Amino acid sequence: MLIDSHCHLDRLDLSPYDGNLDAALQAARERGVKRMLCIGIDRGNAQTVIDIANRHPDIFASVGIHPLDLADEVEATEALVALSESEKVVAIGETGLDYYYSEDNKNAQQASFRNHLRAAAQTRKPVIVHTRNARQDTLDIIRDESDPEVAGVLHCFTESREMAHAALDMNFYISFSGIITFKNAADLREVVASVPLDRMLVETDSPYLAPVPFRGKKNEPKYVVEVAQCVADIKGISFDEVVAQTADNFNRLFNLAA
Repeated sequence: MLIDSHCHLDRLDLSPYDGNLDAALQAARERGVKRMLCIGIDRGNAQTVIDIANRHPDIFASVGIHPLDLADEVEATEALVALSESEKVVAIGETGLDYYYSEDNKNAQQASFRNHLRAAAQTRKPVIVHTRNARQDTLDIIRDESDPEVAGVLHCFTESREMAHAALDMNFYISFSGIITFKNAADLREVVASVPLDRMLVETDSPYLAPVPFRGKKNEPKYVVEVAQCVADIKGISFDEVVAQTADNFNRLFNLAA
């Protein structure tokens, strides 16, 4: 069971499918993608991702506020809990810290991240973490606020081996995207090699970051195949082993039946 653990289905380029999301999803299914997690990034798209999940038994949703989509007022923990009440919502986020694109609102980002981690602890739903150029603050806030029995995943991981293993020590999973296929990602491939397969997820983060040989095109869930194959190549194991183990990891993390 191949799973795209992080995709933005409400943002896909559907022009190759005559604007039909169902056709794009079918293209993924035909390549063996059996489940997808559609990610919320702000209050405005929360109902959209839930509606997509409700229409498809193989799609689940998350709700949260991306650090680059913060409004003037930080969403309260209670509001995040309320957003997550749908049965198809299996995670809180994406949330986290991004100092690469936005460093002038660090305090708001940190407050929002803390509220998401508290909501995750209350709902017993794992948190999906975006982190860029904020390694120590990300780890410190997780250490302060995360319930290790709930934990979560550092998605589209591009940071250091040391950060990955610090997160693993706090019971988090690490998810890798098509970036691992890029020619200039040798250091990241070393991180992939060091992360145990039973603590790893694969994702597309579509419509962004299409893997080689589709780099430069709009990404979509069917290309998670290339991410899983790259993991297999890095670790010197079979594609089928990567598919099976990452699916088990996904279902365990998000409390889903196989």
